[in-house]
Amino acid sequence: MIRKAVIHDVKAIHGLLQIYGSRGELLPRPLTRIYDHLRDFWVYEGESGAVLGCCALQFCWEDLAEIRSLAVHPDHTSRGIGALLLDQAVTEAERFLIRRLFTLTYRPGFFERFGFARVDRSELPLKIWGDCLLCVKFPDCDEIAMMKKLNGG
Repeated sequence: MIRKAVIHDVKAIHGLLQIYGSRGELLPRPLTRIYDHLRDFWVYEGESGAVLGCCALQFCWEDLAEIRSLAVHPDHTSRGIGALLLDQAVTEAERFLIRRLFTLTYRPGFFERFGFARVDRSELPLKIWGDCLLCVKFPDCDEIAMMKKLNGG
């Protein structure tokens, strides 16, 4: 089941992001950032009630939003959970009349399946790079920037 995250999900979201953050596949987020941005998150809750996946939609500008922190527990990948979470975030972006949706990723093939295309990072506004200062790879980012145009606005 996909639902909006609630306060009791913060530690589970943090745990998922830490798994991929420790591998260098995702920007890890401190607990305080997850609490600050909890309303941005969707979670996938398994039958047992455990959070098996998460995805955030963060608004950046009047016509631009970012898909971030998309993670699925390693024991539950390849079951369509990531696709469901991404679809939910895209639907929410459309509901808010967002025209452009971007992500920074190490898995471009996944996002290409959903209509995202590679773009040069210079096409993204400087405002989005604030979180990059927290990254251990800063300033030598090797993530791939991708954009999807929506019908919003």
